[in-house]
Amino acid sequence: MHLDPFELHRPSSLEEALRLATAHAGGFDYLAGGTDLLPNYKMHLNLRPHLIALDAVAELRGRGLERLGAMERLADLERDTELARAYPGFADALAEVATPLVRASGTLGGNLLVETRCFFFNQSHFWRESLGYCLKAEGDRCHVVPQKERCYATFSGDLAPVLMALDAEAELAGPGGRRRVPLGAIYDAAGDGIRRHRLGPGEIVVAVHLPAAARARASAYLKLRVRPSFDFPELGAAAAAELDGGRVRSLAVAVGGLETYPRRFDELTAPLVGEHLSDDRLRAFSEAVMRAVRPVHNTFLAPDYRRKMTRVYVRRAVEKVRERSGAAA
Repeated sequence: MHLDPFELHRPSSLEEALRLATAHAGGFDYLAGGTDLLPNYKMHLNLRPHLIALDAVAELRGRGLERLGAMERLADLERDTELARAYPGFADALAEVATPLVRASGTLGGNLLVETRCFFFNQSHFWRESLGYCLKAEGDRCHVVPQKERCYATFSGDLAPVLMALDAEAELAGPGGRRRVPLGAIYDAAGDGIRRHRLGPGEIVVAVHLPAAARARASAYLKLRVRPSFDFPELGAAAAAELDGGRVRSLAVAVGGLETYPRRFDELTAPLVGEHLSDDRLRAFSEAVMRAVRPVHNTFLAPDYRRKMTRVYVRRAVEKVRERSGAAA
């Protein structure tokens, strides 16, 4: 495998990066850590003639308990003991991303916007050519659910579910200005594996902001994958809660690795607020989450198995939160 020619741009400011994005609209990718993008380029997946590297943009860096720059390296975040104490679920998720070597290069923003994955997309050009390509790259139909309108490639980041459960916000900058939105709002639940974001043309994730209230919540993240040392999630389950003697003051649960976007289940957690989080209530809740998800056969593990394991991993994540909060069952 090799990289085809492209022009590399290295802006030193956010404004310069946005100007380059406007100048090369439709023909560029932003380059963060490159741990996913560059391997895809080597596989000849959706190449662009221009790469805009963000490593020299100082405004995208910096970390604290309330703001995490999008270009912060995962390994640096993982080593931050203050962050781990404040957000143990976020520390769980960081430790589960790929390998230490990948985390040394990979970034927070890169993991939030990681390319969706699928059996039929993440293959060599020779393999894809022999099959006839797919809707996500060079072809005109989906091989997972054969049709020509929707791509079923799966969201495969680890950090989004737990940050969504902690009520994080994304700070975005684009040619049209700046905005802050709930982190979950950058993902398009009505889209698909190709149209997966609600970012405007050229928009950059500048930082992630965490509310002070998130530090009062216990949190946890659990990941199902074939090879624990490396693989993308087949399922990622995150929970964050504030409990008072086992009674729920707040609870948020989100999952990734199952559908085209990470998904939070407020409609299922809302009825638990004010209730005692007993084992029976937790089992019923986990069953409800399992019934709500719709994985398809585009990863290593069978969709029915991933769906059933959703019940197990959601229950275990909430149990871990309960244990970390010191609340009784």
